[in-house]
Amino acid sequence: MTDFLVPPAAPLPGDGVEPVSALPVDVAPPTAAVIIVAAGSGTRLGNAEPKAFVLLQMRPLLSHALDTIFGMRELVQIIVVAPGDRVSDARAIAAQAARRHDVLAAAASSTTSTGAAPTSSPVPSRTVTIVAGGRTRQDSVELGMDALLPSVDIVLVHDAARALTPAALCDDVVDAVRSTGHGIIPGLPVVDTIKRVADSGAILGTVDRSELSAGQTPQGFPRAMLADARAWTLQNGRFEALTDDAALVADAGLPVNVIPGHPLAFKITTPEDLERAEVILHAAATTTHSADASVGPGADAPASDGPAAAPAALLPRIGTGLDVHAFTSDNTTELWLAGLYWPGERGLSGHSDGDVAAHAICDALLGAAGLGDIGSIFGTADPRFSGAHGDVFLTETVRLVAAAGYLVGNVSVQIIGNRPRFTPRRGEAETRLAGILSAPVNISATTTDALGFTGRGEGVAATATALLYPAPPAVQPTAPARTPEPGQTPDLNWEA
Repeated sequence: MTDFLVPPAAPLPGDGVEPVSALPVDVAPPTAAVIIVAAGSGTRLGNAEPKAFVLLQMRPLLSHALDTIFGMRELVQIIVVAPGDRVSDARAIAAQAARRHDVLAAAASSTTSTGAAPTSSPVPSRTVTIVAGGRTRQDSVELGMDALLPSVDIVLVHDAARALTPAALCDDVVDAVRSTGHGIIPGLPVVDTIKRVADSGAILGTVDRSELSAGQTPQGFPRAMLADARAWTLQNGRFEALTDDAALVADAGLPVNVIPGHPLAFKITTPEDLERAEVILHAAATTTHSADASVGPGADAPASDGPAAAPAALLPRIGTGLDVHAFTSDNTTELWLAGLYWPGERGLSGHSDGDVAAHAICDALLGAAGLGDIGSIFGTADPRFSGAHGDVFLTETVRLVAAAGYLVGNVSVQIIGNRPRFTPRRGEAETRLAGILSAPVNISATTTDALGFTGRGEGVAATATALLYPAPPAVQPTAPARTPEPGQTPDLNWEA
């Protein structure tokens, strides 16, 4: 099933719809598309989460991969092929990546290296499509192909696990496909000595590595060529035997060339690969912070492709939140906690769904921004919020925080209660909330050793701490959005 990320006319509270801007009407439809394959398991990573949803520096690998594609010079259709049971999570991650792209693009275009006024508009958001994956990788790619727009004539297939791939490499692949009409894959020279070895371990010979290249993604093809090759291999019983798209095209007798790849386009497959990616990102962040610190007061800032620096007068702000709800006596009430549904568990009482973690985060964000609390903003008398899920409140809270001139830095949540057993779904909950907030989220869970109402199993409590940082001047609203007065209801963006 294909799920286009465009806001419906009037979604209902709590339906999980993530508002993503549609492509501006004055922008020509894309002629290239990138299919991000994100339906693989995380078995070799030693993680229960599907690989694309494993966290790298507090964000899913899929989020990093989307940053790459949004950073391309080429305006492309983005198709994410996700596990069938994680489509809603992929939708939230993609929606937040689109918003993050718009923020960074607007900030980058707000100033030139000389500090002059912006000379061009930011690149518009891409068209994003979410597709439920199939049984095998080739099945998933086929489902991604089914979602291509009619205007697309070049298709790139990219692994979400190659999360640090530079955007420029993706553009290079598109350019090479266009100029040659061939299939194109990036590759790196093989530097290790390769031996052919028998089952016994005996060396049979040395492979001439001058003829070898370590293939990477994205792999690009003319759309018609890839479709023809897939049809040929399916007809000849070769479809599932060839797991690499370039091998599939070459097997059909069609030309595929290699262009220079990039060391950062390595595939994150093992825990050691994930550690390597963490080190790379940490080093990059340290270098950026050091460069920023070297610019003294009154000095001209160096040219940067990143967001404009925040005004020195605005400092980061911290807020805390607390929420408590009792379990209902009605066994038919669903339990929603940390943005997730918990089947078989008794629900929490409340005007909304009683998600104490989501509500505590809202209070922490609103408190840090000086906007009051969840009760004064949303209230308990508004029928729109009857049974509403936490994502409704979180999405609106993030909008109000942004209208006040701040972005979310990170959030830490602690859940206190005897049940549900939280640890097995901790990663899933962190991914879900991080996707909504477009910021790292850490969740811990504890009990009170049978003390108090939570210890007696009468309810659940949650505390949250949030860090906000000033938004770059270019992305702060020219006219602040109306912040509700106490007793008034917010202008929900899905009602606009």
